[in-house]
Amino acid sequence: MKLFITGIGTDVGKTIASSIIVEALQADYWKPIQAGDLDNSDTNKVEKYVSNSTTKFHNNAYAFHKNAYALNTPASPHLAAEIDGIKIELDNITEPKTTNHLVIEGAGGIFVPLNNSDCVIDLIQPDYKVIVVSRHYLGSINHTLMTIEILKSRNLNVAGIVFSGDENKATESIILEKTNVPMIGRIDNEPYFDQNVIKYYADLFRENLLNL
Repeated sequence: MKLFITGIGTDVGKTIASSIIVEALQADYWKPIQAGDLDNSDTNKVEKYVSNSTTKFHNNAYAFHKNAYALNTPASPHLAAEIDGIKIELDNITEPKTTNHLVIEGAGGIFVPLNNSDCVIDLIQPDYKVIVVSRHYLGSINHTLMTIEILKSRNLNVAGIVFSGDENKATESIILEKTNVPMIGRIDNEPYFDQNVIKYYADLFRENLLNL
């Protein structure tokens, strides 16, 4: 199973959600594009949170597969690439080969630009199952519904929603009703995340993930 983790925006909890899903499925993890924070990349963070011994990290720091692009500036990938003097090309982004489940984490939301013509949504392949991370804030219903509507309009498989933040029944119920997309689980506003907390959520999410 190949799962693409996207969000309704930036800083909504994609990397924590990815860590939980990786741990739940003992999946491999791949971040195609990292913009900024190269010394503490999303791959580094997921590796720190995951405790199972099966997972492999497909990153430029490992032998299995290189990040397609590891950019120096914490900015939209199209700008970060321009600052680095390069252009992101979809043809240079090659999915790593693995016999394991693969969790692929996007950058920001689906319309974050990679170059003048392509966006993050263009990384999503027809055989990927997309999980949307939705964080609760004023306006998040609109952002979530738009994200899912656009994914569906591209005939992409929106397999589930992960809510991020303390329970908001009114928000969650209207999103689930309008999208008819199943809820994988909710990640509360925890005071901290470590391997034990990630494993706790992995155990909660596992059955729903395996049923996708």
